[in-house]
Amino acid sequence: MSELTVETTTIPGLLVVRMPVHGDDRGWFKENWQRAKMTALGLPDFGPVQNNISFNTRRGATRGIHAEPWDKYVGVATGRVFAAWVDLRAGDSFGATFSVEIDPGVAVFVPRGVGNSYQALEDGTAYTYLVNDHWRPGVTYPALALDDATASIPWPIPLTEADISEKDKANPTLDAVVPMQPRRTLVVGSKGQLGRALLDVLPDAHGVDLDEFDITDPAAVAAFPWSEYGTILNAAAFTAVDVAETPEGRRSSWAANAVAPALLAQAAIEHGLTLVHYSSDYVFDGTAELHDESEGFAPLGVYAQTKAAGDIAVGVAPRHYVLRTSWVVGEGRNFVRTMQSLAENGVSPSVVDDQYGRLTFTTELARATLHLLAVGAPFGTYNVTNAGPTMSWCDIAREVFVLCGRSAEDVCATDTATYGAGKDLSPRPVHSTLDLSRIEATGFVPQDAREALKAYLGL
Repeated sequence: MSELTVETTTIPGLLVVRMPVHGDDRGWFKENWQRAKMTALGLPDFGPVQNNISFNTRRGATRGIHAEPWDKYVGVATGRVFAAWVDLRAGDSFGATFSVEIDPGVAVFVPRGVGNSYQALEDGTAYTYLVNDHWRPGVTYPALALDDATASIPWPIPLTEADISEKDKANPTLDAVVPMQPRRTLVVGSKGQLGRALLDVLPDAHGVDLDEFDITDPAAVAAFPWSEYGTILNAAAFTAVDVAETPEGRRSSWAANAVAPALLAQAAIEHGLTLVHYSSDYVFDGTAELHDESEGFAPLGVYAQTKAAGDIAVGVAPRHYVLRTSWVVGEGRNFVRTMQSLAENGVSPSVVDDQYGRLTFTTELARATLHLLAVGAPFGTYNVTNAGPTMSWCDIAREVFVLCGRSAEDVCATDTATYGAGKDLSPRPVHSTLDLSRIEATGFVPQDAREALKAYLGL
């Protein structure tokens, strides 16, 4: 009896599964789809939603070549087929071919956009396939002529003797096929500082902001055309930490930071999407000097509570990354630009010196996002900041002043209690430094915050 194996092929992502078939004089039995065993061997956990059977009355029935916009897992319940595939996806592998005979001990995973076809080798063959999306009226996809000379598929039964539908006889040759494009990446919150940084490194992504797509509205999220997308980057957030303590701010913070991520997670589950969400050091109370990904939540203020709730919601999506970060700096108004302006205008500010952490430039967050997606890192939570020593806000302000030609002594140190006297401020964690070991283990090398600061200031 053969062992369960998964084999790669000449077409990227097309995988052949060879499986044990248990038989006796009554017939046979097989585990045609066994999620735990097969995903452990490298088969994608593609989330099938429909099981179809195509019965072929006579030997020679030939179907395809169709590149549907969903993944398929194909096999046979009875009989045998000669199966062939042509890569019709845009990219270097466009036109690549592969073929194999499928009997009860063989199945094949077919990724979205790869043209799928087969020819029945026996009368009464039942061809089966699982798919991870439902057919919808009006959906079009590439198809290819069965006798295309470029593909040169070695059909065991000559096509002149085969049963072929009129529709398949009219399919175009490879030179006339419009390649299937990959699913798009959606950047939500595209007008914010992080959203803009993400679009800078993902020029083909589709950016939307809340004035175009209200991700706090269940009906709007449910109606969005998710079938066009493969990845969501949720860069939208309510970040006015102190305003979040007001009645209106509380409502806005909960809607943007908790409700919206929960709705996006639901969409990711239903449509098999990868969801990338951006979190905050504020989910911790700051008592530990260094925070790793396993630390339990202990949020201090309303903003912090909503960010923790959003993290929990996103965590239910099987394909998710939560990038937890701190002290974010991008284009627009921020602490570094404020200190630069004060330095250039001869002002000597007082800055708190009893809150500690590291800066995170939006360019670094965008780079980390691309890295995790590109290397296929295990899903879950990753701390992402710039590297370098832990600094206080006062230390950072002095660094900016020196880079701007002022003396570090022109920045006066104060404590949080003194700075906040008479102000309605949300509590801040004292220690915000995040342990970067987990993302570094994936091969990502964070840039030192001091070097990033120089580049940010154009120095």
